[in-house]
Amino acid sequence: MIESEIATKATALFGVVDKIYQYLIDAGVSQPLASVLDEVISVSLLFVIAYLADIFARVVVYRVVVRLAKYTTTKWDDAFIEHKVIKTLVHIIPGIIFLVATPIALRSVFWTIVFQKAAQIFIVVAITRSVHSATKALTDIYSLSKDYSDKPIKVIFQIVAVIAYFVGAIVILSILINKEFTSLFAALGASMAILLLIFKDSILGFVAGWQLSANDMLRQGDWITVPKYGADGDVEEISLYSVKVRNFDNTITTLPPYSLVSESFQNWRGMKESGGRRVKRSVLIDMSTLKFCTHEMIERFKKINYLSDYLEKTEAEIATYNAANNIDNSVLVNGRRQTNIGVFRAYLVEYLNRHPEVNQEMTHMVRQLQPTERGIPVELYFFISNKDWVYYEGVQADIFDHVLAIVPQFDLKVFQYPTGIEMPQFYPEK
Repeated sequence: MIESEIATKATALFGVVDKIYQYLIDAGVSQPLASVLDEVISVSLLFVIAYLADIFARVVVYRVVVRLAKYTTTKWDDAFIEHKVIKTLVHIIPGIIFLVATPIALRSVFWTIVFQKAAQIFIVVAITRSVHSATKALTDIYSLSKDYSDKPIKVIFQIVAVIAYFVGAIVILSILINKEFTSLFAALGASMAILLLIFKDSILGFVAGWQLSANDMLRQGDWITVPKYGADGDVEEISLYSVKVRNFDNTITTLPPYSLVSESFQNWRGMKESGGRRVKRSVLIDMSTLKFCTHEMIERFKKINYLSDYLEKTEAEIATYNAANNIDNSVLVNGRRQTNIGVFRAYLVEYLNRHPEVNQEMTHMVRQLQPTERGIPVELYFFISNKDWVYYEGVQADIFDHVLAIVPQFDLKVFQYPTGIEMPQFYPEK
């Protein structure tokens, strides 16, 4: 419909073309030269008209569209204008004029075919560029949506852009060699190995992006750790070719998407979505300081608020057990007795139970790990309710400041390697 209207107007516009040759002959120009000048003038006139049409489209039509977009409440038209989708698309108008009007302006079959092919390629390039611009606009639109903000939208639309360029390249090739698009596309199947090599990164990125999205392995804003690449920070951008991570020192690490699928990485999203951030840290106790609790020690420990009820109950159970089994208490190894490290663990359990920053709905415990050459690890395992990194580190430090400070109160000692100051007591002077 549009092409027929353009053809009608072009026919009327170039009605004068048929008279140019005769004017030149009447002016005394030879027939061969008049034939050449006729086509040069016609093509020049065609270029001028196409250029004026392009200016009209870019200045008048584009400005009207921009003005209309300002009066709408939707965001998609603003994004399309910002990324120059309409401005790029209107470039097809001079291409269509050339395509339709060239047979009218030129008598030479050869130059008609050349200019028509050029016009077709120009139109394909304009459409491909507008599709690419549209993918950028759609990326911005969907990124602002709450439903899609955490999805790899950029990857999807980059794939669309790559497909558009690929199809555009095949269409241009079919125009140049004068073959149908479908037959040319089928013929390219034999060259698929070369295409796979050329588009290897794009294909790997597409597959990896799809897996990351389908399995919900990665979202924009996630905190991830990839030790192999030195990445430890928040995901800023997920694209077809790269994943950008802003590290906590404000450096940016760029990762290939397929590396996150083929290799392991740590995603902290689960921690952020849970009720707390885990603390799992041990205090090494010198094994030489472990001992049974004496009556004096028990009485001293009972003065600690967190332990008074526990000791009363435990001592009563031990006394009942020892009396029922006629235990000789004069020998420490007989019967049941409390140890200073056991009371210490009981204190830590009660301390965590009463700490306001510890999430009581999540697992929290104090356990004793396998003894090593550096002592007995007493591990505290719990979750801090506030997951903010700075606050979390402050609470964790406060808790272990307290734990390390109260160790001597239970006649225990934290293990550490001897320093230069302590050496003289191991190697006294002769």
